Amino acid sequence: MTTRIVELRRGILKKNDELAAGLRDRFTSAGVLVLNLVSSPGTGKTALLERTLRELRGRGVRVAALVGDLETDNDARRLAASGAPVRQINTHGICHLDAEMVSRHLESWENVSLPGLNLLFIENVGNLVCPSSYDLGERIRVALLSVTEGEDKPLKYPGLFNSADTAVITKIDLAGPCGFDRDLALKNLNEIRPGIRVFETSSKTGVGMDAWLDFLTREAHT
Repeated sequence: MTTRIVELRRGILKKNDELAAGLRDRFTSAGVLVLNLVSSPGTGKTALLERTLRELRGRGVRVAALVGDLETDNDARRLAASGAPVRQINTHGICHLDAEMVSRHLESWENVSLPGLNLLFIENVGNLVCPSSYDLGERIRVALLSVTEGEDKPLKYPGLFNSADTAVITKIDLAGPCGFDRDLALKNLNEIRPGIRVFETSSKTGVGMDAWLDFLTREAHT
């Protein structure tokens, strides 16, 4: 039985990787930068994306977002207030997005054309385990870590942080009250993913947002 489960999982991941490769080719041809945002629930992923969409639009960057949740469209409605096109993906119990879900929702997304975008954000389901195994065709995978979660998250969930291209530490305005050890967090991140680019941000106060936005703008035109 164990062998059968392993074989089934390998087959699922192989199919996903094939679909993701097709998506990546499609994104590259369209000239759109795609980012996959992954974190645990409550990290502030939606708050970061909300401010990011609004401020990038203010810079004249054409942005859109796909939002993954088990149920409800609460986050999608919140993000749509930025004025950017937003599409909800409900997984109905599945703890991650996969390439087929992304492809299907792109195909049926009315009035949104990939060549008309500079950046497409994919906000994954809040989970630090399952999303790390599923390529969505993104160019940049972003792992988020909140100061309220503790400095050892990268050590506890190495699969995600090792597969990330960039890390964002969120809610940095709460670092003092939470007793957050910044140096230890950075040490742990670099132990799991040596040399990873790290942004320290507060969606509430705006601290660190300019560096994050400059990075996105630059990468979108690379």
